[in-house]
Amino acid sequence: MGIELVIFIAAILFGIFLYWRESNGNGAYRFLNKVVNSKELQMSADNPKGFVYKQDFLPRLVFVATLVLVAAVIIEFLTPLAVFSSYNGISMFASFAVGTLIGTYLAAFVIKSTEVIETQSESLEDRFDDVVEKGKDFLKDIKNKDNKAVEEAKQEIKNNPDEKKSEKSARERLKDKGLM
Repeated sequence: MGIELVIFIAAILFGIFLYWRESNGNGAYRFLNKVVNSKELQMSADNPKGFVYKQDFLPRLVFVATLVLVAAVIIEFLTPLAVFSSYNGISMFASFAVGTLIGTYLAAFVIKSTEVIETQSESLEDRFDDVVEKGKDFLKDIKNKDNKAVEEAKQEIKNNPDEKKSEKSARERLKDKGLM
């Protein structure tokens, strides 16, 4: 069981490496596409799709299983290890295939989340800068409005110092109207 766990973890790392390499360039897939397909059916030059990069589940599964099967056949005939003649060999083959498949999906998640975080961080920076600038403008407006109101009040008091004194109180005005 211990060796299967090590093989499974190594397969996950291999799947991550495989996906990452294809995300940077898909030359092998493009070459195979040119060899197999006619001119009309070949993929466009700007298509980033690869063997595992941006593929659906079934094509990815077929590629990983084929790759692991070819590697197992090579190991079977070039080394004294018997991959297909024992339960342990078949179990390790299956562990490596499943681990590689999981590794490709794990790498896809990490790459996609990194792209989303990068795009969101730029927009968040812009939003934060806008909020800071609006806050600064708001504070300046508040300070200027308060200063203007105080200055206007001071100016009115200076211009009409006796105006407040000459006004009658509310009681006096009611008495003048005859209501009190």
